[in-house]
Amino acid sequence: MTGLQAALPREHYVDAALHDVERDRVLSREWTCIGRLDDLGLTAPGVPALLPERLAVVDLHGESVLVTTDAHGAAHAFFNVCRHRGSQVVPVDPALQAPAPCTARSLRCPYHSWTYALDGSLLHAPHTDEIDLDRSLFALHPVGIDTWGGWLWLHGDPASAPPLLESLAPVPRKVHRYPLDTLVLGGRLRYEVAANWKVIAENYNECYHCGPVHPELSRLVPAFAGGGSDLTWDDGVPHRDGAWTFTISGTSDRSPFPDLDEFEQVRHKGELVYPNLLLSLSAEHVAAFVLRPVAVDRTEVVCDLLFAADEVAKASFDPSDAVELWDLTNLQDWRICESVQRGMTSRAYSGGWYAPMEDASLDIRRWLLPRLGTTAPEAGDD
Repeated sequence: MTGLQAALPREHYVDAALHDVERDRVLSREWTCIGRLDDLGLTAPGVPALLPERLAVVDLHGESVLVTTDAHGAAHAFFNVCRHRGSQVVPVDPALQAPAPCTARSLRCPYHSWTYALDGSLLHAPHTDEIDLDRSLFALHPVGIDTWGGWLWLHGDPASAPPLLESLAPVPRKVHRYPLDTLVLGGRLRYEVAANWKVIAENYNECYHCGPVHPELSRLVPAFAGGGSDLTWDDGVPHRDGAWTFTISGTSDRSPFPDLDEFEQVRHKGELVYPNLLLSLSAEHVAAFVLRPVAVDRTEVVCDLLFAADEVAKASFDPSDAVELWDLTNLQDWRICESVQRGMTSRAYSGGWYAPMEDASLDIRRWLLPRLGTTAPEAGDD
């Protein structure tokens, strides 16, 4: 089939067993964005330095994980499993909200009071004085942990984890003029999307759909109406005349971030950071989407709108111009992604195709398939 390339086969989007394999063999072995450090109580808003003696309980691809900072502000992460009999050290009822971030000086299992330091080492195991217990063998099982851009990142297999910045490259270099680590939350949009996470990532990574799906956005960025084929993404996306940011009007009374270059001051940039962080960078705010794959056909999405701290502190601060545009655009995306997911369940669908304008979406194959130990389907396969 000349000019078209085969997309991922159908089962990658609809097969629950393959979704579990993908979670265990790929997602759990990649650096995953968990959320904003200040939202997790690990930093103060707008301040990158980690606070000492903090505890947060988070989810990593279905695993409960304890995140701590010790007395020196060093970060640690562990599976939430006591080394004695397997109880959760901090009980988490999946039907309830996770425990709120808090101050902590140690971690004590509620079952038999085995107690751990904030670095995961075993401090005390009651009624074991009469045996030669080597405490060094009973530390909590570690999870890889690092920070970048004001976000917490975890890795389920720390022994094999590459350095975070190496894994994220080249994105940190491409966005280094945006003050990501000091931005603060100005608005949050939460969604539950009835689609596989890869459908959402692929949709984000191309603008072939922008003309039909996003008429308002295409009026703000006229090149989108033609599918964005002529855009130079490294320089950013130009707006219509008189517009310079992603808001309903295309303008804002908020000041651009101070260190942006001449293109970034008036254009829009976007980055997909595999596996689950989508970044849309405007001159005066950043929309950050964190994807959480819940099931083969369901993804939770948190869209944080991040602004400079001094702008948010103003009595006149009103993010509704950005929130309105993003919510409108997001809902358009989710509706079409859910339609794609429903179509993929049909017996008539065996696999899709990438048109030339969708070349960037091929990244999902290039990223995923080597990690699964498989190869891309050949054009013409059916």
